[in-house]
Amino acid sequence: MKHLVAQIHPHDNVLVALTDLPIGTPVPWKDGMITTTQAIPAKHKVAPQAFEPGDLVHMYGVLVGKVREYIPLGGLLTTSNIQHATDSFDQNTGMHRLNWPVPDVSKWQERTFMGFHRADGRVGTANYWLVIPLVFCENRNIQVLEAALVDDLGYGRKKSYQPQTQELISLMQAGKTVEEILATDLHSAETSRQKPRLFPNVDGVRFLQHEGGCGGIRQDAQTLCGLLAGYITHPNVAGATVLSLGCQNAQVSMLQDEINKRSPQFYKPLYILEQQKIGTEEALISTALRQTFAGLMQANAQHRQPAPLSKLTIGLECGGSDGFSGISANPAVGHVSDMLVALGGSVILAEFPELCGVEQELVDRSVDQPTAERFSSLMKAYGESAVAVGSGFDMNPSPGNIRDGLITDAMKSAGAARKGGSSPVVAVLDYPELVTKPGLNLLCTPGNDVESTTAEVGSGANIVLFTTGLGTPTGNPIAPVVKISSNTALANRMPDIIDINTGTVIDGEETIEQAGERILDYVIRVASGEEVAAVRHGQTDFIPWKRGVSL
Repeated sequence: MKHLVAQIHPHDNVLVALTDLPIGTPVPWKDGMITTTQAIPAKHKVAPQAFEPGDLVHMYGVLVGKVREYIPLGGLLTTSNIQHATDSFDQNTGMHRLNWPVPDVSKWQERTFMGFHRADGRVGTANYWLVIPLVFCENRNIQVLEAALVDDLGYGRKKSYQPQTQELISLMQAGKTVEEILATDLHSAETSRQKPRLFPNVDGVRFLQHEGGCGGIRQDAQTLCGLLAGYITHPNVAGATVLSLGCQNAQVSMLQDEINKRSPQFYKPLYILEQQKIGTEEALISTALRQTFAGLMQANAQHRQPAPLSKLTIGLECGGSDGFSGISANPAVGHVSDMLVALGGSVILAEFPELCGVEQELVDRSVDQPTAERFSSLMKAYGESAVAVGSGFDMNPSPGNIRDGLITDAMKSAGAARKGGSSPVVAVLDYPELVTKPGLNLLCTPGNDVESTTAEVGSGANIVLFTTGLGTPTGNPIAPVVKISSNTALANRMPDIIDINTGTVIDGEETIEQAGERILDYVIRVASGEEVAAVRHGQTDFIPWKRGVSL
């Protein structure tokens, strides 16, 4: 029989509804029975005791809220009756708990993936050519190059809804009424045919666009150049074409300095063109086309070869989270994280606003005091910057999060942090620094999923594991983003964007460890070239983070 509720941690004093519980539902709990005094939607929280104003609410073993109003036994926790609350943390505890339960990875010890080996020792899970604007003024020229290159090189992949529009026009011309048109079942969208790839060993040409590079403050330009350098030097990238206007804050020399920081002996083909030096648009585009084509010829000479799993760097991300994310998808990804660390790989846990409330655990897991201090310093500075503009981490949950059971930031954060597993924190990075150490790395980014995914890839993630409970189509230009559903209903409703369903954990069909092992097997296939849903859909989201407040 499927359980109706779950207690996530033995010290928790709230329960998670695993299915809709109408008012008056008897819920077996411990040695007795709880009767719901309100309707409790699935994913929301049931009170297994009566709460008085001022009482503390714990989930995942940590403080996640404080009671505002009386909540009866069997009642529903809401944004009206509890508020965000977390425990304080101390960076100087000296408790660096480095003895962690290392998972058995003997099954994967000799496994390999087929990747692209780069001269600096890193291995890519894909082989892309990048075309990048150094400043927003060049975005239009990026679009011109994309129109000139993509289809003829065999990378065009467009789903056209134009036939549906034509069908609607025909219906109107035939005299159909508004009501008849609204009731019409249109034919499925058509996917245009793809020409054979001219360069079969190149996965694609990616055209980035952004709104930075000039205006704002000089630090914004420096940070943008660091991010772009992270993409240019990324192991999934064979080379790049960069378009510069010439007069902007983000100067070519700044980009080259950031490239040298990440790759002192830079070896890839890199073509940088300044429009103000070259002159006309035609001269700029023609030169860029010649150089990009020559670069693709060089990139096509590379082939996939076996690589150990220690060469994987996995970004851990969530978006559109729900009340099941923290008890299915996130801990399953956390098990993957621990397995990969045990195999010598690297993982990146980001989204600092979603680590609010679990700071002490991460401080205590830090390998040394300087690592703990850097994490504490970045967290405090980020939190203070949010408060300074009238916001705060407590405003992080979205309406969708709240609707599906994540009613305080601490509650959302405690579940989100489970993606990081239980291994020691080996390094803390500030955006957009590069991952250089195997193990669990913390990266300071916003909680916004696209900004954070963009940042993780810029810091070296060659695959991203992205958990979602509500459904989001997010992808990345150069790294496969694996979508992992927290619940089966979502996987069934949006199968076109979901790669893996961990709702099986909620359904009682699979353990967290079994789900994690299934995810790792899939990761190996993706690292070897199997397409994920986001790639099939051409989802290539790219949003740099300005170091203002972005929650």
